[in-house]
Amino acid sequence: MTTTVLALGYQDNWMQILASAFMRNALIGGTLVALAAGLIGYFIIVRNSAFAAHALAHIGFPGATGAVLVGVPVTAGLAVFCIGGALVIGALGKRADEREVATGTVLAAATGLGLFFSSLATRSSSTVTNVLFGNLLAVTHQQLVTFGVGLAVIAAVMAVVYRPLLFASVNAEVAEARGVPVRALSVVFMVLLGLSITMAVQAVGTLLLFALVVTPAATAIMLTARPGLAMAVSTAMAVASVWLGLAVSAMFNVPPSFVITTIVTLVWLVVWVVAKRTRTTPRVASSHGATGADV
Repeated sequence: MTTTVLALGYQDNWMQILASAFMRNALIGGTLVALAAGLIGYFIIVRNSAFAAHALAHIGFPGATGAVLVGVPVTAGLAVFCIGGALVIGALGKRADEREVATGTVLAAATGLGLFFSSLATRSSSTVTNVLFGNLLAVTHQQLVTFGVGLAVIAAVMAVVYRPLLFASVNAEVAEARGVPVRALSVVFMVLLGLSITMAVQAVGTLLLFALVVTPAATAIMLTARPGLAMAVSTAMAVASVWLGLAVSAMFNVPPSFVITTIVTLVWLVVWVVAKRTRTTPRVASSHGATGADV
């Protein structure tokens, strides 16, 4: 048994690794990112915006490589392109089908631009790797401040727009007929999504981001139909996966982003199988919940 554990790369000094400064930064940064992902993830599912979330992560790629090219912080480049792309998608697409077209168009343009910037930036190889796969263990104090500000903005705006956004997400036509500013809420949501993607890319990368931002919310919705409770479960699951992922990473010297995505995917799979067997999967929100009586 001991030989097998050692063969897996077990590190007996993992407690000291967890207590190190870089791991503390990773724990704090990962927690902030997971909280943001948990808050926004529920609405990604309800609004059928999973493709937009996936696309915005890739839209941030030219921002990161362009930032390296001009010598500015990568976070700034990611924010400009993710939030800028979110603004365009939100403004062009009010309904789900409109958002699909707008998202695909912006994604195609951003991908080409990212490849162009990458070919020009000779120092971008490590940056490209970090953007694609994430590097939570390299989070700096400056990034922690950025994550904290980003989370505060997301939480504050979500507290203000939660009920009308939920109503517009469940039934946009009825919400608009009742005077809810559906298009404005769509733009606001996409900006919040772009901000959360900017944070999450630096933790798990564009290729694995879907698992942290969307999968916990998808799992939570299978467990409860109450929007508020689903958001709480999604947030708790995202935070727990980050903490456990970092602990396993310290124990076995494996990339934390891989462990985090593996954990949330396995939890989703177990819940999905149980829900299918018991046939008790709740509905995703309802008109009753959307009006605020079932939150």
